[in-house]
Amino acid sequence: MARSHSPWALPIIFFVVVFIIDIHVVVMAASASSESNTLLKFKASIAKTTALDSWNASTSPCTSWVGVRCIEGTVRGLQLENMGLSGTIDVESLMGLQFLRSISFLNNSFNCPIPSIWKLGALKSVYLSENQFSGEIPDDAFEEMGSLKFLYLADNKLTGKIPSSLAKLPKLLELELDGNKFEGNIPDFQQKNLRLVRVANNQLEGPIPATLSNMDSSSFAGNKGLCGAPLGACETPSKKSSSLPIIIAGFVAVVVVAVLVVAVVAVSTRRRSRQTEQLGRPSSISSRKKVVAFQDDQMETRSQDHSTTSSSKGENGRLTFVRDDRERFELQDLLRASAEVLGSGSFGSSYKAVLTSGKAMVVKRFRHMNKVGREDFQEHMRRLGRLRHPNLLPLVAYYYRKEEKLLVSDFIGNGSLASRLHSNRTEDQQGLDWPIRLKIIKGATSAMAYLHKELPSLSVPHAHLKSSNVILNESCEPLLTDYGLLPVVNNEHAAQIMVAYKSPEYAEHGGGRVTKKSDVWCLGTLILELLTGKLPMNYLKQGKGNSHQEPDLASWVNSVPREEWTGEVFDTEMAGTRNGEGEMMKLLKIGLSCCEVDVEKRLDLDEAVEKIGEVRERDNDDGFSCSYASEDMYSAREEDFSHSMNRE
Repeated sequence: MARSHSPWALPIIFFVVVFIIDIHVVVMAASASSESNTLLKFKASIAKTTALDSWNASTSPCTSWVGVRCIEGTVRGLQLENMGLSGTIDVESLMGLQFLRSISFLNNSFNCPIPSIWKLGALKSVYLSENQFSGEIPDDAFEEMGSLKFLYLADNKLTGKIPSSLAKLPKLLELELDGNKFEGNIPDFQQKNLRLVRVANNQLEGPIPATLSNMDSSSFAGNKGLCGAPLGACETPSKKSSSLPIIIAGFVAVVVVAVLVVAVVAVSTRRRSRQTEQLGRPSSISSRKKVVAFQDDQMETRSQDHSTTSSSKGENGRLTFVRDDRERFELQDLLRASAEVLGSGSFGSSYKAVLTSGKAMVVKRFRHMNKVGREDFQEHMRRLGRLRHPNLLPLVAYYYRKEEKLLVSDFIGNGSLASRLHSNRTEDQQGLDWPIRLKIIKGATSAMAYLHKELPSLSVPHAHLKSSNVILNESCEPLLTDYGLLPVVNNEHAAQIMVAYKSPEYAEHGGGRVTKKSDVWCLGTLILELLTGKLPMNYLKQGKGNSHQEPDLASWVNSVPREEWTGEVFDTEMAGTRNGEGEMMKLLKIGLSCCEVDVEKRLDLDEAVEKIGEVRERDNDDGFSCSYASEDMYSAREEDFSHSMNRE
């Protein structure tokens, strides 16, 4: 028999649901109001707040306040960088932000004692570098910051000892303290996952902890009192003693040893040859230089635990912007736009989408980025969004979904370097002359140096430098793309596709490890490609290491007699070379030095930057114009972007 329901049941359920929703809305509104009041109180402690004019009581912090990062309508991060802010940082007021996880005041003008950031115990990321903070930090300051992963205090005026409590933080990944006045010993860091510690240019002394011996030596430079790996060995002070018993004991020991040696020689005549033979055999314990294995799960991030959108809605069509100086739009705006298919590269398809405002964007699809989870992916995209260099194409926004990712950047309509070098040109399309090619190399080199400086804990900061990833603007300034993606690309796909994995050191022994010098090899190959006009066929093929069927460009150049380089090696379309052959030859030799098979003989990036900077620009008086119709750059076709995404 069916159970009858009260006619009031459904209305009551409806009423309860509406009531719960109303309560949730009220609570969220109260929370937003509370956060607004907290941030306005914090703003009052800061001087020169013109940059924070958008902070006002008439709007919500999570809608339009500059530098405020929110998730699910709550403030998770403050990113107030390069704003000329001064005054003080009112930590007490920030304690009212219950979900605050990241703060950044990089490159401002704060000239005050170091704020008590350790009172914000839930923080994961703290960036206070490039200010004038001063004073000592209490030794136990960080004991309650168990979630802290990233701490950047470089280039301030901090004094005293490095707090030992830093060495006890269980989740610490990156620490930058360089450019201060710290003194004393470096604490004994024991964290297993610690991947970056920089304490250069302080007043530290004593031995470097063994746990930090695998760090780059530049991380400890500028401290006259430091010693031990990776710097020079510590000197053992000689202990003088006039104690007669010690002298006698030493003399007796020498005599005893001498007698024993004579006895052994006398007794062991018949065994001497066998012992000599054994001594001549190679030891089973190799003295070869230890090579640290590449960490597949290395993750180059600064924790930016904030987002302009709700992470819970990240798979429902919301874009996350990593720059505050770009027009805001939604993923649906891209989906509704007609899109030109720019091409299908090694990572995935690229599209040009024109917004209703007329602004053109490039959207790249990636399906091989499941190496890390959502939080780590977001953090890394935030870090890439922080990069600022005139020769880097900036990341503007991203879209996260487990199955695929979208990266959005500005559209530059002048095409790639690869297309300018290798595409079929019409009679009215000029080639690239020598001065323009030199400018391209200098710009690309400058961007590479910047990446290596800003992403120091990444094994290979770019990892995918090639001519098709160098975009040229209207004045032929290069803009590098697809940089810094190694931490989020699946390992197998990276080994198959990324150019750094075509380097000799990876190909050796059936797959070695890539390092920062693998980026140098990529730069050298780009130099040779520019000068010769030839495609580097060896790294165009997918697969691990160099192709055994196609020689690399360095091998080809070296196979040509040097007296024939001018006529046989240099691109015949490289106009404007009058009185410039000597400089071209100089750059060619630099490219070859960057492509040395022996990593130890290969130039460091700093050396390459210095040498390339010395190459002179000549014959640049023709007013060469780099621009020509972008339609000739791509075999573009109109296609509904939304349909394309679903179809692929």
